Amino acid sequence: MTKADVVNALASKTGMGRKEAAEAVNLFLSSVREALERGEKVSLVGFGTFYVKEKNARQGRNPRTGERIQIPRKRVAAFKPGRAFRQLANLPSSRTST
Repeated sequence: MTKADVVNALASKTGMGRKEAAEAVNLFLSSVREALERGEKVSLVGFGTFYVKEKNARQGRNPRTGERIQIPRKRVAAFKPGRAFRQLANLPSSRTST
């Protein structure tokens, strides 16, 4: 599902126009992004939590030359699904082919 698909689903389920739905989706995403930039967690009950995770510096290897390189410490966005979301994701679906 793409961002455009989310906008279309929101527009059709709420009766708002596509432009308004796109603004709502963009507002939500920018709010999450801004909170993560400030180092805050974003918890959506029943869905999950977005948070910032610190990755320590480490040694790596250039795959082309084999040379050892130092990979610097960095912050990355992470997502931990909530219990209800994990349970939903584990349900058998009639749409998956086996």
